Amino acid sequence: MNAEMTMGALLEEYPGARRALFSAFHIGGCQSCAYELEDSLAKVCEANEIEITEAIRTLEESQKHDAGMLISVTKFAEHLKNSDAVILDIRTREEHEAIALPGTELMTQELQTKLFGEKSEDDLVILIDHQGRNVLDQCAWFRGHGLKLTFGVDGGIDRYALEIDSSIPRYRLELD
Repeated sequence: MNAEMTMGALLEEYPGARRALFSAFHIGGCQSCAYELEDSLAKVCEANEIEITEAIRTLEESQKHDAGMLISVTKFAEHLKNSDAVILDIRTREEHEAIALPGTELMTQELQTKLFGEKSEDDLVILIDHQGRNVLDQCAWFRGHGLKLTFGVDGGIDRYALEIDSSIPRYRLELD
């Protein structure tokens, strides 16, 4: 990570960077502190009167913290076989219905509410999304509600299909 890295590249390489910058410096959360993906980290820091070294330190610490909330696809495969965890698919209903891993449940509001009320901090919860980009925010949300052993699958179902089970179709989301 360096000062000349574009925000787009930064967010691609460090999925939790958006959350870290907003939490620490209130960057990127509203119109007055927004940035373009083509802007460099240095330009964003300059515009918001933040020392670049402080921003990089914050991002690096955040990355270390985020890494602790992830498990590898290999470890995920073990949990999937052993059924020793609640495994929630946090993708859209359409994605889940198109490609669902046996042993996973689609996360719904009702299921989330039930888990928050019934599970203890010692229960293992694993979240999986498409490519591991949205799972960190959900892990933080679950941990904040007392489920301290919540982890996300690093790379999501896409990496799982690539590295563990090639019979699972890979796909790309087309967004408008």
